[in-house]
Amino acid sequence: MDLEQTNDHFGQINRRSAIPTPALTCDLDKLNTNIARMGRLTAAAGVALRPHVKSHKSAFIARLQLEAGARGLCCAKIAEAEAVVERLALDGYPDEVSILITSPVVGAEAARRLVELAAHCDLAVVVDHPSGVDELDRAATNGEVRLKVLCDVDVGLGRTGVTGPAEALAVAERVDTSASLDFAGVQGYGGHLQHVVGRSQRIEATRVATQRLSDVIDALESAGHEVGLRTGGGTGTFAIDMEIGLFNELQAGSYVFMDREYRDALGADVEGDFQQSLTIATTVISANHDGYVTVDAGLKAMATDAGPPWIVGHEESAQYAFFGDEHGLVTNAAERSFARGDRIELVPPHCDPTVDRYDFIWLVRGDDVVGIADVVARGCSQ
Repeated sequence: MDLEQTNDHFGQINRRSAIPTPALTCDLDKLNTNIARMGRLTAAAGVALRPHVKSHKSAFIARLQLEAGARGLCCAKIAEAEAVVERLALDGYPDEVSILITSPVVGAEAARRLVELAAHCDLAVVVDHPSGVDELDRAATNGEVRLKVLCDVDVGLGRTGVTGPAEALAVAERVDTSASLDFAGVQGYGGHLQHVVGRSQRIEATRVATQRLSDVIDALESAGHEVGLRTGGGTGTFAIDMEIGLFNELQAGSYVFMDREYRDALGADVEGDFQQSLTIATTVISANHDGYVTVDAGLKAMATDAGPPWIVGHEESAQYAFFGDEHGLVTNAAERSFARGDRIELVPPHCDPTVDRYDFIWLVRGDDVVGIADVVARGCSQ
């Protein structure tokens, strides 16, 4: 959506202080600073950047990343990719978008959708079992598109991926028998590494995970398979991944926003040196008790898997506690008492699933509303 537009349901709202709450807000200057910084760092290291759409689910933010030099986009699910690719086209994005689906899919219908999506973008998909290759091959046979296939490698998370070199070879060999598929490389995503507290501990854990991926790459290359793409990593390990040097593409996503979970883990480490662009705006709706007030942002306003949010400007002097589906409890800050009608900004505990709870993000500069970004891939988990 154009920056000049705001949601018709709310009319023309020009001031941050007038945004109906609870609401998701993003400081546009901080967002652009984060995008530019990650772009500079990866370019200087000679590593391509393919940011994850699952962090923002917004075609507007995806376009900012692409125009800042990102090679393409990661999408966790097919529906996420479908929504963003369609919206980019509707908004007039002139180039073919490179998309990587980072989760294995199962079944003939999912494979059919991938083939259909490939007609609208430059598509690559991951698999972690030969039967997944078979499904893609059947869907793509006699079609007008070719699918790039990456072998998903388990580097220690245990969620998806082949468990070792032999299993990776089985996937690559099956891809090579298909007339409609091309073996493109490997993915090794260490989700378990991203929030390891302490950089020395994170470095060691990342080195162990990277060695698992390296062993697979060595086996594939020894068998004659070209491993052109080596993709993975994330916000919490991006600088470590670049130092190790195995990846030629990074999948960082949360750097555009940041959140309390990353702040807790990364502290002053280089991986955490991004601005907090995303906040939840909430309003004090009741202040009848000594020591605390009630705000209108509760369990439905944010993801709760990473604990409570921080209170912007009062991180040490006031605390938030969940107070029900629609409400939160905020203790009065040591330096002041909150009053009915006060606006409070919260740092989301976990940005990705928090964004998925909103239809749009308010884009702000100071107290000025400059537009909104539709969360076009909200709920796209199929």
